[in-house]
Amino acid sequence: MKKKTFANIPKKYATMKKSQIVLIPVPYDYTSTWKKGSKKGPNSFLYASKYMELYDIETNSEVYKRGIFIVPPIINSSFISSKKMIKKVYNITKKYLLLKKFVTLIGGEHSISIGSIRAFGEKYKNMSILHLDAHADLRSIYNGNIYNHACSMHEASKKYPIIHIGIRSMDILEMKYIKKENIFYGHEIFINDLWMDKAITRLSKNVFLSIDIDVFDPSITPSTGTPEPGGMLWYQTLKFLKMVFEKKKVIGFDIVELLPNKKESSTDFLVVKLYYKLLSYKYELMTYKKT
Repeated sequence: MKKKTFANIPKKYATMKKSQIVLIPVPYDYTSTWKKGSKKGPNSFLYASKYMELYDIETNSEVYKRGIFIVPPIINSSFISSKKMIKKVYNITKKYLLLKKFVTLIGGEHSISIGSIRAFGEKYKNMSILHLDAHADLRSIYNGNIYNHACSMHEASKKYPIIHIGIRSMDILEMKYIKKENIFYGHEIFINDLWMDKAITRLSKNVFLSIDIDVFDPSITPSTGTPEPGGMLWYQTLKFLKMVFEKKKVIGFDIVELLPNKKESSTDFLVVKLYYKLLSYKYELMTYKKT
C-alpha cells in the first residue's frame, strides 16, 4: 500500500527524520453525542489536501518544505474506551515532542485534546491554552464519562489558563470553571475586533492552540457534529490567529470535529487550508516580514 503524504508533497519532505512538523491523525468519535462520523475526519482531511496549492500567497512561502511527516493512525478501533484513546494520544504526542518536532493533531472528536495537552504541559512551562470553539467543553462529567468530548477542557482548566474564543453554547454549571476575563463569547466578538488584543494579553508565553471547527459559522463549515449559528468567519479568524503567532510562541495545535459529508466537501478543504495556514504563520511570518 502506497504511503500517503500530506497534500501529495514529495517524499523527501515527508520523512520522519527530515521533517520539522509531525501530523498525528486520531480517527476517534466514540463519545460523540449527536452526529457521529468525525472518526472519518482525518482521512477526508488528507484526501482534500491533495487538491490544495502549496504556495501560500499571504506569507509568500511554501511551508511544506519544512517537512510534514504523517504518523500512522494510532487508533485501530473506534470502540476502545476514551481513557485508552487519551493515553495513546498522550504517548505518541510525547514521543514526537521528545524528538523536538512541531506536533500537530487532526481529529476526530475533541476528547483527543486531553491526551495531547497532558504531553505538552509536561514539556512546556508557562503554558496556556487558546481554545476556539462554539462550546465551552468544561463539564466535569457527561453521560457518565469524565473523558467525554464535552469535557475536553475540564482537566486542563485546573492546571492552565484557558482563553476561550467564540463560545455560544454551554451549560450553566460550566460557568464556575470560567474566569470572566478569559472568555470571549460569540456575540461579543461579533461587534468589533477590539477583543483580539485583550485575548492575546491573557495568554502566557507558550500557547497550545485547540480549534474545534464548530467555532466557525455553519455557513462556511456545515460538516461538523454540533453546528451552532453565529460563528466566526474565515478572515476574522485568520486575522486573530496571525496576531497570536506574531506575539506568542505557539508550541503545537490540534484541529477537531470535522465530520465529513459526501454531499459537501468544502468544509474538508477549509480545514486543510486552515491547517496549512497555521503552519505558514508558525514558520514563515518572520521570513515574510523581512522581504
